[in-house]
Amino acid sequence: MLLPEGCEGFMATMADVARRANVSISTVSHVINGTRLVSPETRQTVLAAIQETGYTRNTIARSLVTASTQTVGLAISGISNFYFANIIAAIEQEMGSAGYKLLLTETHDDPKQEFTMVEALHQRRVDGLFLAPSMGRDNPTLHHLRRLGVPTVLVDRFASDDFDQVGSENRRSTASLVQHLAELGHQRIGMISGISGICTTEERVQGYLDALQVGRLTFDPALIQCGQSHADPAEEAVYQLLTLRDPPTALVVANNYMAIGALRALRRRKVRIPDDIAFVSFDDFEWAELMHPRLTTIAQPIERMGAEAARLMLRRIADPKQEPRAVRLEPTFMHRESCGCIDV
Repeated sequence: MLLPEGCEGFMATMADVARRANVSISTVSHVINGTRLVSPETRQTVLAAIQETGYTRNTIARSLVTASTQTVGLAISGISNFYFANIIAAIEQEMGSAGYKLLLTETHDDPKQEFTMVEALHQRRVDGLFLAPSMGRDNPTLHHLRRLGVPTVLVDRFASDDFDQVGSENRRSTASLVQHLAELGHQRIGMISGISGICTTEERVQGYLDALQVGRLTFDPALIQCGQSHADPAEEAVYQLLTLRDPPTALVVANNYMAIGALRALRRRKVRIPDDIAFVSFDDFEWAELMHPRLTTIAQPIERMGAEAARLMLRRIADPKQEPRAVRLEPTFMHRESCGCIDV
């Protein structure tokens, strides 16, 4: 980078680029912002001048003029979870196509951490915020976002009708897993549920209960154990089920992370799938097809969910006063062998 003589710490401006390229400042602006066609030769000259001077667009100053930083925030738990990672990728691709950058924060499903991360994103003047809320309607973060008036889209978890929100249909989908097991003759069907207070947990548990009622199966509270939405607690929850005097002959696991812990527990106790216990899970994953036996799952439309969340955000940024929308997406029943079926 070439600096004016004797100017350590010099920060190049658009005017410096224009002088270096021997063009007008407006031409430099058009090249940088793509607001008007510029001849290929002039464009290359300007780009070379930008490289030589070390000019970077001052997005902070630009945001003061336009009231937009062209950034959006995402506060979510389990960034390393491939389910959420795929949602993030879909949101980033859709928002990137519209010229937005994505700032990502981890909430750990902790309401205090969630509030802190959302406030940090707000202080960075994001134009909108995606949130997978850690709580339902009494969530202090949601109250805070209402006061701020920041364009917000709730992702994966439905928590309040006055926000745009997108997620999967959970209740009927979970019921379909349980009903399938009941049709195969299972009467003692266990469930590993997620973190309490989250709508996905409540809806999937309710789907489990719905299916028991339809199948006229006796509800035993001991057959529902909480796996806290993570692998290690889910492993312990499976051990609790296996120690029952009358253990389950089939198991429904309410998300992919917990499926890892549940499978680990069964392997360590040398419980065979599906010979000793039928196994089904909410959430599909790439290696479900590679397991032996292959896992019967509910596959959520992850990419579509992320893309729909981004579209809701762009719509909200463009018109903050419009009525909020709730979008429920239908998952897919992935019928494989772990439920005990053959030739599927």
